[in-house]
Amino acid sequence: MATKEEQPQVLENKEEPKEDGELPLVVVHRSKNFNLPLEDRLQSHFHLLDPNDSPDESTESFLSRHAHSARALLCVGLTPLTADTLGLLPSLELVVGSSAGVEHIDLHECRRRGIMVTGASAAFSEDTADYAMALLINVLRRISAADRFVRGRLWPVKGEHPLGFKLGGKRCGIVGLGNIGSQIAKRLVAFGCSIAYNSRKKKPSVPFPYYANVWDLAANSDVLIVYCALTEDTHHIINKDVMTALGKEGVIINVGRGPLVDEKELVQFLVRGEIGGAGLDVFENEPDVPKELFKLDNVVLSPHCAVLTLESIAALQDLVMANLKAFFGVT
Repeated sequence: MATKEEQPQVLENKEEPKEDGELPLVVVHRSKNFNLPLEDRLQSHFHLLDPNDSPDESTESFLSRHAHSARALLCVGLTPLTADTLGLLPSLELVVGSSAGVEHIDLHECRRRGIMVTGASAAFSEDTADYAMALLINVLRRISAADRFVRGRLWPVKGEHPLGFKLGGKRCGIVGLGNIGSQIAKRLVAFGCSIAYNSRKKKPSVPFPYYANVWDLAANSDVLIVYCALTEDTHHIINKDVMTALGKEGVIINVGRGPLVDEKELVQFLVRGEIGGAGLDVFENEPDVPKELFKLDNVVLSPHCAVLTLESIAALQDLVMANLKAFFGVT
């Protein structure tokens, strides 16, 4: 089954014709606060069943009455897709994800029933990698802090701004070398960094050193960049021991999921000066961010937007359409 590190992206065309000229049914599974930007494109090829279009009826009732024969479901954003919901769709064969990760989907139940799951990390990989690099450079060179220094009119008063650190030559450990992790590695190499990685298993085609244990990776790195699937095994994979191994000058960049990092421990390490800095696009209890981080110049914060650009959204729409068309044999 699909994970954030390894997930099928585009399905092969199954060449199954539509029956009786009717549009294939696709269930749209979304929270009310998630819109569907490609709705018009989808409706020209598929008949969409969206429980949110019937606000007076429960999702369970809607799916039971209308979606018994539906073979495909589009999961919008990070809307949880549970075994109970899947149980209302006895004919389901495909779940098309629209996010970089699939941890919000009950993969165990999908695996048990033989339901295919696709993710969308291919649509986001380049832009997310760019953003991870931007956070890293920002933390090392203190760009946001320098901006505040100038805007606060401190330059004429205090003179020189504190120096930052060079990126080239840094030992960078990547936690999760999937589509996005590989793009990050490509960029780090261009900056003259040395790369090592941790993943669920060693990748034979990858030339970088592999560490099966994240602690060992941290002990041999100046920077940890975190982008792996959030599972029971990876929850708080960056913990107190890993931060200690990374050391007082180490930097953590998290563009994956907030709970991959023990946020309370990270805050304490940063406040006590026991780690060099952090660039954080994700947090444990979004949109709440620990207030202790707001005053730290060695921390760069952003509102879970690393994957999002106008181009990545367009690529996502193309990927979703391609997966659904391939599955149903629609041209």
